[in-house]
Amino acid sequence: METANLSHFQRLKKRRHLYQSRCQVLRSQLGFNKVESSRPIICRGCENYHGKFYGYSQGQRTQLICGFHPTGWAKNNQCPDWKAIEKHE
Repeated sequence: METANLSHFQRLKKRRHLYQSRCQVLRSQLGFNKVESSRPIICRGCENYHGKFYGYSQGQRTQLICGFHPTGWAKNNQCPDWKAIEKHE
């Protein structure tokens, strides 16, 4: 009985994987795989960027941009605390 259930489960898993891969191909062909970044333009490439959301409900969730400017840099000029991401090799 267990081997029958196991083989049935494996067939379902393989069928689901095939379905998901076909959906992904279709999404990429239609251009839906391109997700826009939620990172503000000023914060791109900054080491201090945090960007995680905090809060329990959808209405109360807030995004913490960075430790220096929790709501993000509001002015149009370059952020004074901007620091390039260091690439470790």
